[in-house]
Amino acid sequence: MLQPQGRVVMLSGATRGIGRAILGRLLDAGCTVSAGVRDPARLPSHPALGHHAYDASEPGAAEAWAAATLARHGRIDAVVNAAGINTRGTLLDPDETAMDAAWTVNTKGPLRVIRAAWPHLVASGSGRVLNIASLSGKRVRNDNLAYAMSKFAVMALTQEARRLGFEHGIRASALCPGFVDTDMTAHVSNWPREKMSHPDDIAVLAEVLLHLPNTASIAELLVNCRHEDML
Repeated sequence: MLQPQGRVVMLSGATRGIGRAILGRLLDAGCTVSAGVRDPARLPSHPALGHHAYDASEPGAAEAWAAATLARHGRIDAVVNAAGINTRGTLLDPDETAMDAAWTVNTKGPLRVIRAAWPHLVASGSGRVLNIASLSGKRVRNDNLAYAMSKFAVMALTQEARRLGFEHGIRASALCPGFVDTDMTAHVSNWPREKMSHPDDIAVLAEVLLHLPNTASIAELLVNCRHEDML
């Protein structure tokens, strides 16, 4: 296992849900975390936690965040893309507003963060890219095509980061949960909340993916709270 002490991790979506759980897990493990957030007041106080302004929908935000992280910490060892939205857009709806928003935040946001951090991940020799995708990026089970398409694209993004970075020691993984008990699933009525996965359990898996050695890389990890046929 890679030793987490001193490793600098850029983490988006750190103020709520899965991202907040990952933040706590990484801080407890001894990582230094650079949280890219819109509202730093929602972050806990911790000596190993820094924050920088970041809005996934804003061009240039990822580059500014990466530059600020490097200036403050001198290195970037990993990026965790946990920020996301669940806008609803269907196949037959001619209004593509939801499609555009999902694409911008869920897909181009992680793309820009990875690109901005890339030379520093290469320099690390054991750089890590972790994209919080979804089982909705592996199959389509409802009519919210906007979200599913954006997460399918995240799977492609992860594969390309993995392909391009492998010889440089970069290992990219997609963590794909089903229903998780967060505010993003507040609208779900067909599955009990007490039977959903817990963010803390997803965070445990995220930490494992980030700290496995270069010789034990996991491309994608599917996590479900209910039975489905194997994908």
